[in-house]
Formats: sequence, C-alpha cells, structure tokens
Amino acid sequence: MGAGIAHVSALGGYQVLFHDVSRERIEEGLATARRNMARQVGKDLLSQEDMDAAMARIVPAETTEAVAKADLVIEAATENEEVKKAIFRSLLPFLGPDTLLASNTSSISITRLATVTDRPEKFIGLHFMNPVPIMKLVEIIRGIGTDVPTYEAARDFARSLGKTTSNSEDYPAFIVNRILVPMVNEAIYTLYEGVGTVEAIDTAMKLGANHPMGPLELGDFIGLDTVLAIMNVLYDGLSDSKYRPCPLLVKYVEAGWLGKKSGRGFYDYRGETPVPTR
Repeated sequence: MGAGIAHVSALGGYQVLFHDVSRERIEEGLATARRNMARQVGKDLLSQEDMDAAMARIVPAETTEAVAKADLVIEAATENEEVKKAIFRSLLPFLGPDTLLASNTSSISITRLATVTDRPEKFIGLHFMNPVPIMKLVEIIRGIGTDVPTYEAARDFARSLGKTTSNSEDYPAFIVNRILVPMVNEAIYTLYEGVGTVEAIDTAMKLGANHPMGPLELGDFIGLDTVLAIMNVLYDGLSDSKYRPCPLLVKYVEAGWLGKKSGRGFYDYRGETPVPTR
C-alpha cells in the first residue's frame, strides 16, 4: 500500500519521501513502484519520460526524522493499532507545526489514533483502495477533532491524484470494509459449514452476482490476517455477533496461510495455477 501511495503521489507531481522499517524494505517498495509503472508504460497508459520523472521524485528516507519534514505524512503500516500509534509517537519530536498526519487504516478509529499525537485537529484518515494505482476511490475519514482546513487539504490532495473521494464517519471499518469484509467472512462461514467448496463459492459469486473476483479469492488478495484484523475491529467496536470472525479464518491465520502474499490461503499459489486448499 505504501508503494502504491508513493506511486500515485509521484505521478501526481509530488515529491515523496519513502520510509520503511529497513533499507531493504525501502528498496522493495521502490522496486514495486517501478515495476507497476513499467506495466503502465507497457500498456501505453504512461510514457517512459513520465515514469522516469515520477521515480526521480521518490526519495528513500531511512529515518523517521527525514519523513517528518514533509507537509503531509501518510502512515500505511500493517492493520495493527499499536504499531500505528508507535509510528505516530516516533514522528512527534520532529514534526513542524503545520505538518498534517494521515493514516491509511482500513478499519481503526481515526479519533483514537489521533490521541497519541499533539495535533488531533490536523489528523485524518486517507484510506486508499488496493491496488492503489488502479482503484479510483479514497475514503476520507474525519476524527472527532479533525478541523475543516485539514479535511479540505486531504480531499484536494486525493482528488489531485485523479481519485474520487467518499466521506465516511469515524465508525469501525468505515464504509467499504464495513460492507465488504463481512461478506468475505460469511463466505468463509459458508465453506466452514460445508455449504460449498472454495471453487463452488467463488464461482457462484462471480457468475451469480457478477463479482469480478470470488470472496475467498478476494480474501486471499486482501490478506487473511487483514481480514481477521478488520473483523475483530468490527466485533469489538460494535459488539454484534454478526461480526464474529469465522473460526476457520482464525485457523488459517494461525497457520500462517495468509493468502497470496504468503503463498497459501484458500488457494495454493506456489504452482503455475492457484489450486483450492479445501
């Protein structure tokens, strides 16, 4: 997600400081951005000159202090509240008075994340969809303390990247994942209860509901650890049993079968063609 946000920001003409937990991870992110831009060049969606100019705008930043010099800092870490809070705490000593802070969280309270900073009025949610270069939507989530100038700046930034924005209130999982992830969880329950196989469930939803990707395939694409994290946020935040994570989802995450990124989830991706694991 971080590489994708850097990708579209650089193509939008912005100077980007790209930070990660190590130099190796920074290089991996830059390689991802370069590879995805090259794919756009190959499809005649982008010129080689524009790609070269955009990649030159993305500068590795190995320290938190370097990142904090930006006008806008967008956190795109794993969907773990404590990890995100630690990142924002680490930024505080180096922030300028006018720096805006944003989280790309897909489910966690913006109001709660903002409490660990010294500027809740300049804190906002900018939830890009994955894959960032392709998906058109950015959800904008105002915390209870977010002021109007911060909202307007965040909205204008997202739109300057060619994105469409949708405003969401600061409730668990916002709009997209409040609707989408429980559908994935329900598909896992349908598998867990033996109603259908992986292949039957995904085929049914692709051909019966005209979904471009079946829900189990989609869960693998999102990352089953992320699906579980979002379901836990919904279950804890809304106290409604309909958001209880499926035990089979929990088991897959415990096994490290997280989907496409780990090589196995509801499909096994280690061969030429994905094969259902159940």
